[in-house]
Amino acid sequence: MCMSQAALHGRLIQARAVTDGEDHLISADEPLASLQLHCGGDLPGLVAVPGLLELVRKSRQFDLKLARTVSAQDGRSAIVAWVEIEPRSDGEAGCNLTVRNWHSAPLAADDTRESDQRRAEIDRHVAEFAARLDVAQCLLSSEGEAPDLAELVRATQSGIGRPWTDFVMIEGSSHRQPIHWRLLDGAAVSIPGSQRRWRARLFPRQSSHAEVDGFELCLTAETALVRPSQRANAGTTRQKGAASVQRAHVARDIAPVLRQPIARIIANAETIRTRLAGPLPEEYGTYAADIAAAGQHLLALLDDLADLEVVEAADFSTAPDHIDLGDVARRAAGILGVRALECGISIDPPKLGESLPAIAEFRRVLQILLNLIGNALRYGPRGSQVWVRLEELGDRGRIIVADQGPGLSEGEQSRVFEKFERLGRSGDGGSGLGLYISRRLARAMGGELSVESAPGQGARFILDVPRDGVDTASGS
Repeated sequence: MCMSQAALHGRLIQARAVTDGEDHLISADEPLASLQLHCGGDLPGLVAVPGLLELVRKSRQFDLKLARTVSAQDGRSAIVAWVEIEPRSDGEAGCNLTVRNWHSAPLAADDTRESDQRRAEIDRHVAEFAARLDVAQCLLSSEGEAPDLAELVRATQSGIGRPWTDFVMIEGSSHRQPIHWRLLDGAAVSIPGSQRRWRARLFPRQSSHAEVDGFELCLTAETALVRPSQRANAGTTRQKGAASVQRAHVARDIAPVLRQPIARIIANAETIRTRLAGPLPEEYGTYAADIAAAGQHLLALLDDLADLEVVEAADFSTAPDHIDLGDVARRAAGILGVRALECGISIDPPKLGESLPAIAEFRRVLQILLNLIGNALRYGPRGSQVWVRLEELGDRGRIIVADQGPGLSEGEQSRVFEKFERLGRSGDGGSGLGLYISRRLARAMGGELSVESAPGQGARFILDVPRDGVDTASGS
């Protein structure tokens, strides 16, 4: 019985190629030759398709004949092909490639809205100057902390009501206002008092009728600012030679220098991952996502080091106020709601209307709860639940964060609040400082942070702070 014409066509050889002992493609038929060039390679040159390069290396190194499906993109089409690879039989190092069943389909048009939103979030995150503008691009407010922006901040805050372009120089343009905002979005600008190059981003604010009623202005520097005092402080620290002094200056001196470059690395990685710079193979998008995640972990570590310096300072104190623990707990659960969805874990916060007045610093209580709930999400299994409950205990207001994670032994419970303690866990991006800092914060507010747990039974982290409206002398 003869094979059908379609099946016969599926088995036809569509391209042949040869590589050398260094995995360079030294010859290739079409369409493989064009794919090599579209993926940024040369002919001859190193195999430019990541999946194909991996197979070629394995075949050469282990002297094996391999056959796999390989996927790639050439910028216009998604390509899938069956590739057979075998070591060369002519005595030369390298491999012979045979390509069959080559299928090409146009790439789907990208929905740029998500990419644009992510780019906007990145630009807001790395901006060192921000201002609110009205519909005519006149200043309503401004803020910035970098030393070389002091002159700009003073001028803009004194010039409320004037166009923001009065206070900077738009490179390559001598026009004054009015200039349409789209022509200014992304423009390179020079700022009086700063030697750095800057770029402006304008984000329109829309009214309930979808009309633009103002703008958010962000100015982002192309390089991080290295302050002279940082060099001087680093030299002084080395001269003192005390480890405690060196650590105490990490957050104050090193963190500001590192934050901007790390944020820029994250921004560039996200640009690659979301393909804003153009199409690329899926493997590279995965690499870029890993780079962005690592950058986020580094920024979180810098935040922890900064908090560590603060809570260990001799003069550290909190700013107690009248707060509602129920409100703080619901806010913490809301902030981490998206992460909980990604983890497949549900958060059950106090119900609306459930209230427990307390005396504590709102920001610090929120920080503690974000750490406790974040840990529960990090270590809890998919499909589990995290409960956040309120309790009154004498003159104390209590928030309990309970999870369905692996639980802690008695020995682990005694160590979990120690500095840099991660209980042997690795690969989750934690610094081992969160619980140590949280307990220091709780005690600074006149409260306590403790844990109740058992292996296999989850954990209950308990934050106690002074209740509001309680006569501490009588305890009621």
